Amino acid sequence: MRAEMQNTVEAIKKSLGLLAKRMDWETAKHRLEEFDAMIEDPNLWNDPARAQKLMRERQQLMDAVATYESISRDLNDNVELIELGEMEDDDDIVSEAENAIRSLAEKAAAKELEALLDGEADGNDTFIEINAGAGGTEACDWASMLQRMYVRWAEKRGYKVELQSEEAGAEAGIKSVAYKISGPNAYGWLKSESGVHRLVRISPFGKGTRETSFASVWVYPVVDDNIEIEVAPNDIRIDTYRSSGAGGQHVNTTDSAVRITHHPTGIVVTSSEKSQHQNRDIAMKALKSRLYQLELDKRNAAINEAHENKGSAGWGNQIRSYVLQPYQMVKDLRTQHETSDTSGVLDGDLDGFMAATLAQQVSGKSRADAQGAD
Repeated sequence: MRAEMQNTVEAIKKSLGLLAKRMDWETAKHRLEEFDAMIEDPNLWNDPARAQKLMRERQQLMDAVATYESISRDLNDNVELIELGEMEDDDDIVSEAENAIRSLAEKAAAKELEALLDGEADGNDTFIEINAGAGGTEACDWASMLQRMYVRWAEKRGYKVELQSEEAGAEAGIKSVAYKISGPNAYGWLKSESGVHRLVRISPFGKGTRETSFASVWVYPVVDDNIEIEVAPNDIRIDTYRSSGAGGQHVNTTDSAVRITHHPTGIVVTSSEKSQHQNRDIAMKALKSRLYQLELDKRNAAINEAHENKGSAGWGNQIRSYVLQPYQMVKDLRTQHETSDTSGVLDGDLDGFMAATLAQQVSGKSRADAQGAD
């Protein structure tokens, strides 16, 4: 086997090693048997929340085992094909098997990164909130571009996207928008997007000058039944108001919109899409998610402090620059990952940036550290 292909095979084996460690391969089959026994209990669905949690955990373990076995089997089969092709001097068999191994390496690397999503809330659904920065119409337009980017990213992954609230800009774009995004590891993937995003371009609003705009993106996990967050009634104020968004299908015009203010922290959340009763429920869930994120931030105070002290142009916490003029470049300032495909990024092609951040930061480990961990 050629050296280049041998290196690819070794990379796949390293990814398999990490996958095995993350799911505790030695006990995985036994745990699946335990899950199977539990779901046969006729009283299981007397507690729907517990039953759903159990079914979700079982499915996640089944998927992890199936992925590991599939990659292992395909790797062994194609290595054997290469050896057979080399013995028989059949270049077509060798070439076909090598191409299959290259594709398998990409799949294994992607699954390896997903395995790093092992934080307490990484598997949860998520809220994402986008706010225009200083700069009037330019900033509001930039916020709407980010809005489209994240919706497109979520849709490409097959995630469910639900608009929670939206405030239109005075002339164009949006001042703010909030979504709930639901799907496997939604928070784990999107959490790396929290921070300030900077745009440099020629103004499309008749100025003809190069403008710099800022918008903030904040991501919070949806709090599920496994995470207890207590909110004292005396700590909050609930207001109803008439929503005033862009109109159309996105925003209603009744007094059903709800705003909840949490006095101890100053957090304000809103929901303006459904009935007042539903909006109260949505806004309260969003508040609990924000409070939970504060707790996560406290646990990672040292990491956050180091990040905030890096310094940046414009606002603090700047994480990424999108330059459309005088050249085309999107660059992440934390990982140095960059691409000249600005249109692709703004159309939702964010996986490369998220993967780079995951490999560097998730659980405080680099990809190499994770592979080498005991």
